[in-house]
Amino acid sequence: QVQLVESGGGLMQVGGSLRLSCAASGRSISTYAMGWFRQAPGKEREFVAAINWSGDSTIYADSVKGRFTISRDNAKNTVYLQMNSLKPEDTAVYYCARSIVSRVGVRKDQYDYWGQGTQVTVSS
Repeated sequence: QVQLVESGGGLMQVGGSLRLSCAASGRSISTYAMGWFRQAPGKEREFVAAINWSGDSTIYADSVKGRFTISRDNAKNTVYLQMNSLKPEDTAVYYCARSIVSRVGVRKDQYDYWGQGTQVTVSS
């Protein structure tokens, strides 16, 4: 079993920055790709970013490319999402998830363990 706990969410003004963390416990995530997804009210959960097991391959949704950066520290069993130039449309609950494979993926069914999420609200 793997437990994933997100933190770092909050209320931010347009143009601001936040750094989300996803701490894993129970088992090491070092050999798995990890991803971030988000879900806005009334919308389906959508892919945001993913990183492979070693951190040298990443992929982003077009909506966040150039503004968000995913990274990981396998020694700390933690994954991060640095969010810059925040927009109101970034408002959502953000979830981290563990991939079932080592390479990056964008589909929800490629992930097996999920955190409870952290709320990010961007106000204008």
